[in-house]
Amino acid sequence: MAANSTSIRPFGIKDKLGYMFGDFGNDFTFILSSMFMMKFYTDVMGIPGGLVGLLMMAARFVDAVTDVTMGQIVDRSKPTKDGKFRPWLKRMCGPVAIASFLIYQSAFADMAYGFKVFWMFFTYILWGSIFYTSINIPYGSMASAVSSDPTDRAELSTWRTIGATLASLVIGVGTPMFAYEVVDGATVLSGTKMTIIAGVFGICAIVCYLLCFNLVRERVEVPQNTTKLNPGAMLKSIFTNRALLGIIAAAIMLLLGQLGMSGMQPYIFPVYYGSAKAQSMASLISSIAMLVICAPLAVKLAAKFGKKELSVASCLFGAAAWFVCLVLRPENPMVFVAFSTLAMIGLGFFNTVIWAMITDVIDDAEVRNGVREDGTIYSVYSFARKLGQALSAGMIGAVLTAIGYTGEVAVNPTAHPEVLEGIFNWSCLIPGVGLVLVALALLFIYPLNKKRVEANVAELKSRRGE
Repeated sequence: MAANSTSIRPFGIKDKLGYMFGDFGNDFTFILSSMFMMKFYTDVMGIPGGLVGLLMMAARFVDAVTDVTMGQIVDRSKPTKDGKFRPWLKRMCGPVAIASFLIYQSAFADMAYGFKVFWMFFTYILWGSIFYTSINIPYGSMASAVSSDPTDRAELSTWRTIGATLASLVIGVGTPMFAYEVVDGATVLSGTKMTIIAGVFGICAIVCYLLCFNLVRERVEVPQNTTKLNPGAMLKSIFTNRALLGIIAAAIMLLLGQLGMSGMQPYIFPVYYGSAKAQSMASLISSIAMLVICAPLAVKLAAKFGKKELSVASCLFGAAAWFVCLVLRPENPMVFVAFSTLAMIGLGFFNTVIWAMITDVIDDAEVRNGVREDGTIYSVYSFARKLGQALSAGMIGAVLTAIGYTGEVAVNPTAHPEVLEGIFNWSCLIPGVGLVLVALALLFIYPLNKKRVEANVAELKSRRGE
């Protein structure tokens, strides 16, 4: 334990609420990007979806450097009076919020095409590859320093998911209500309103990050990593870590499915069903289901059956809901919302415990290698999530281009029935297939079942004399 742990209050509700606010802050910019950036640039800025997706994917090559670099910076930084990870929340909350706001500048809609492409790429890199990385990696790594108890960490994972769910509730429900307007009978996105919304959400993100900084405390000493950096050894450690590779594969598939559905929502609801209200209802009901069903039960079920075991079963349940929806093809948008909610409950259990699974991976690596590398492991995982985000954007852009979607379809959807059919099919297939692949990755690659996790915790306690 940290040397000054006796002067720090015990782990409790303040830490849980603070950690919740941290992910709330993250998702004010992350969820906004995953749900509305593609829609903003296709419909407001006039850039084809395929190019938007391609540029978002290209940005991930930058992340391959910045994420791991930030992980190394965190691991090699000296703890301060505020801890090793918390100070980054205060340092970077302003820059990440401003960069997110700059992405959605509708005043540039009439600028030259080349400038708009440059602006999208520049601001997206600035936000995601630099500033979001510099705050998200310390925040995620901080969980293992808040408490060494696996139950406490599972609680932090649950409260982090609650924060993400609340952010999804605010963004997913509120944004469609204010960002869309009806023009000649069609539901279209307002660029001016999106700019205002991005600014408001940026301010909210700053407030949430500062609440996290003030409420959370670090109790476990994570010493500065002073070993000489050996990139070859680091890469070997990463690529021989089966637990890390398994959770990376699962995360990429999860993001492909989850963000694929989020990215398709601005097309399936306002365009296919002609109802922005249904998009808000989908986010509202799914968020309520996460808070009422997944959050209270996930820790208990994971403690009884294991986090891996729970996640495999729940993801297969979610996939089944999407495939049934694809076959039945409901005409009523609220029936589609019902299937979406069932699927979200399925992936919700995995989403609730996944952050605790990362600490399990960090523990497993320490047991095997004798070195604690919270920042490095979390940064690699963070990069995998960004890769999943980028691949989902690229996939959505490619799908929209392949089925012939343009801004004209949003203005006059009934004139393009073949495009509408493609929107529906892919809105079910993308998340359905993604969840099946998540379950397979956990089942056949990820080795940390309940028995092994408990053995690792006992081994580390013994080494630390706890």
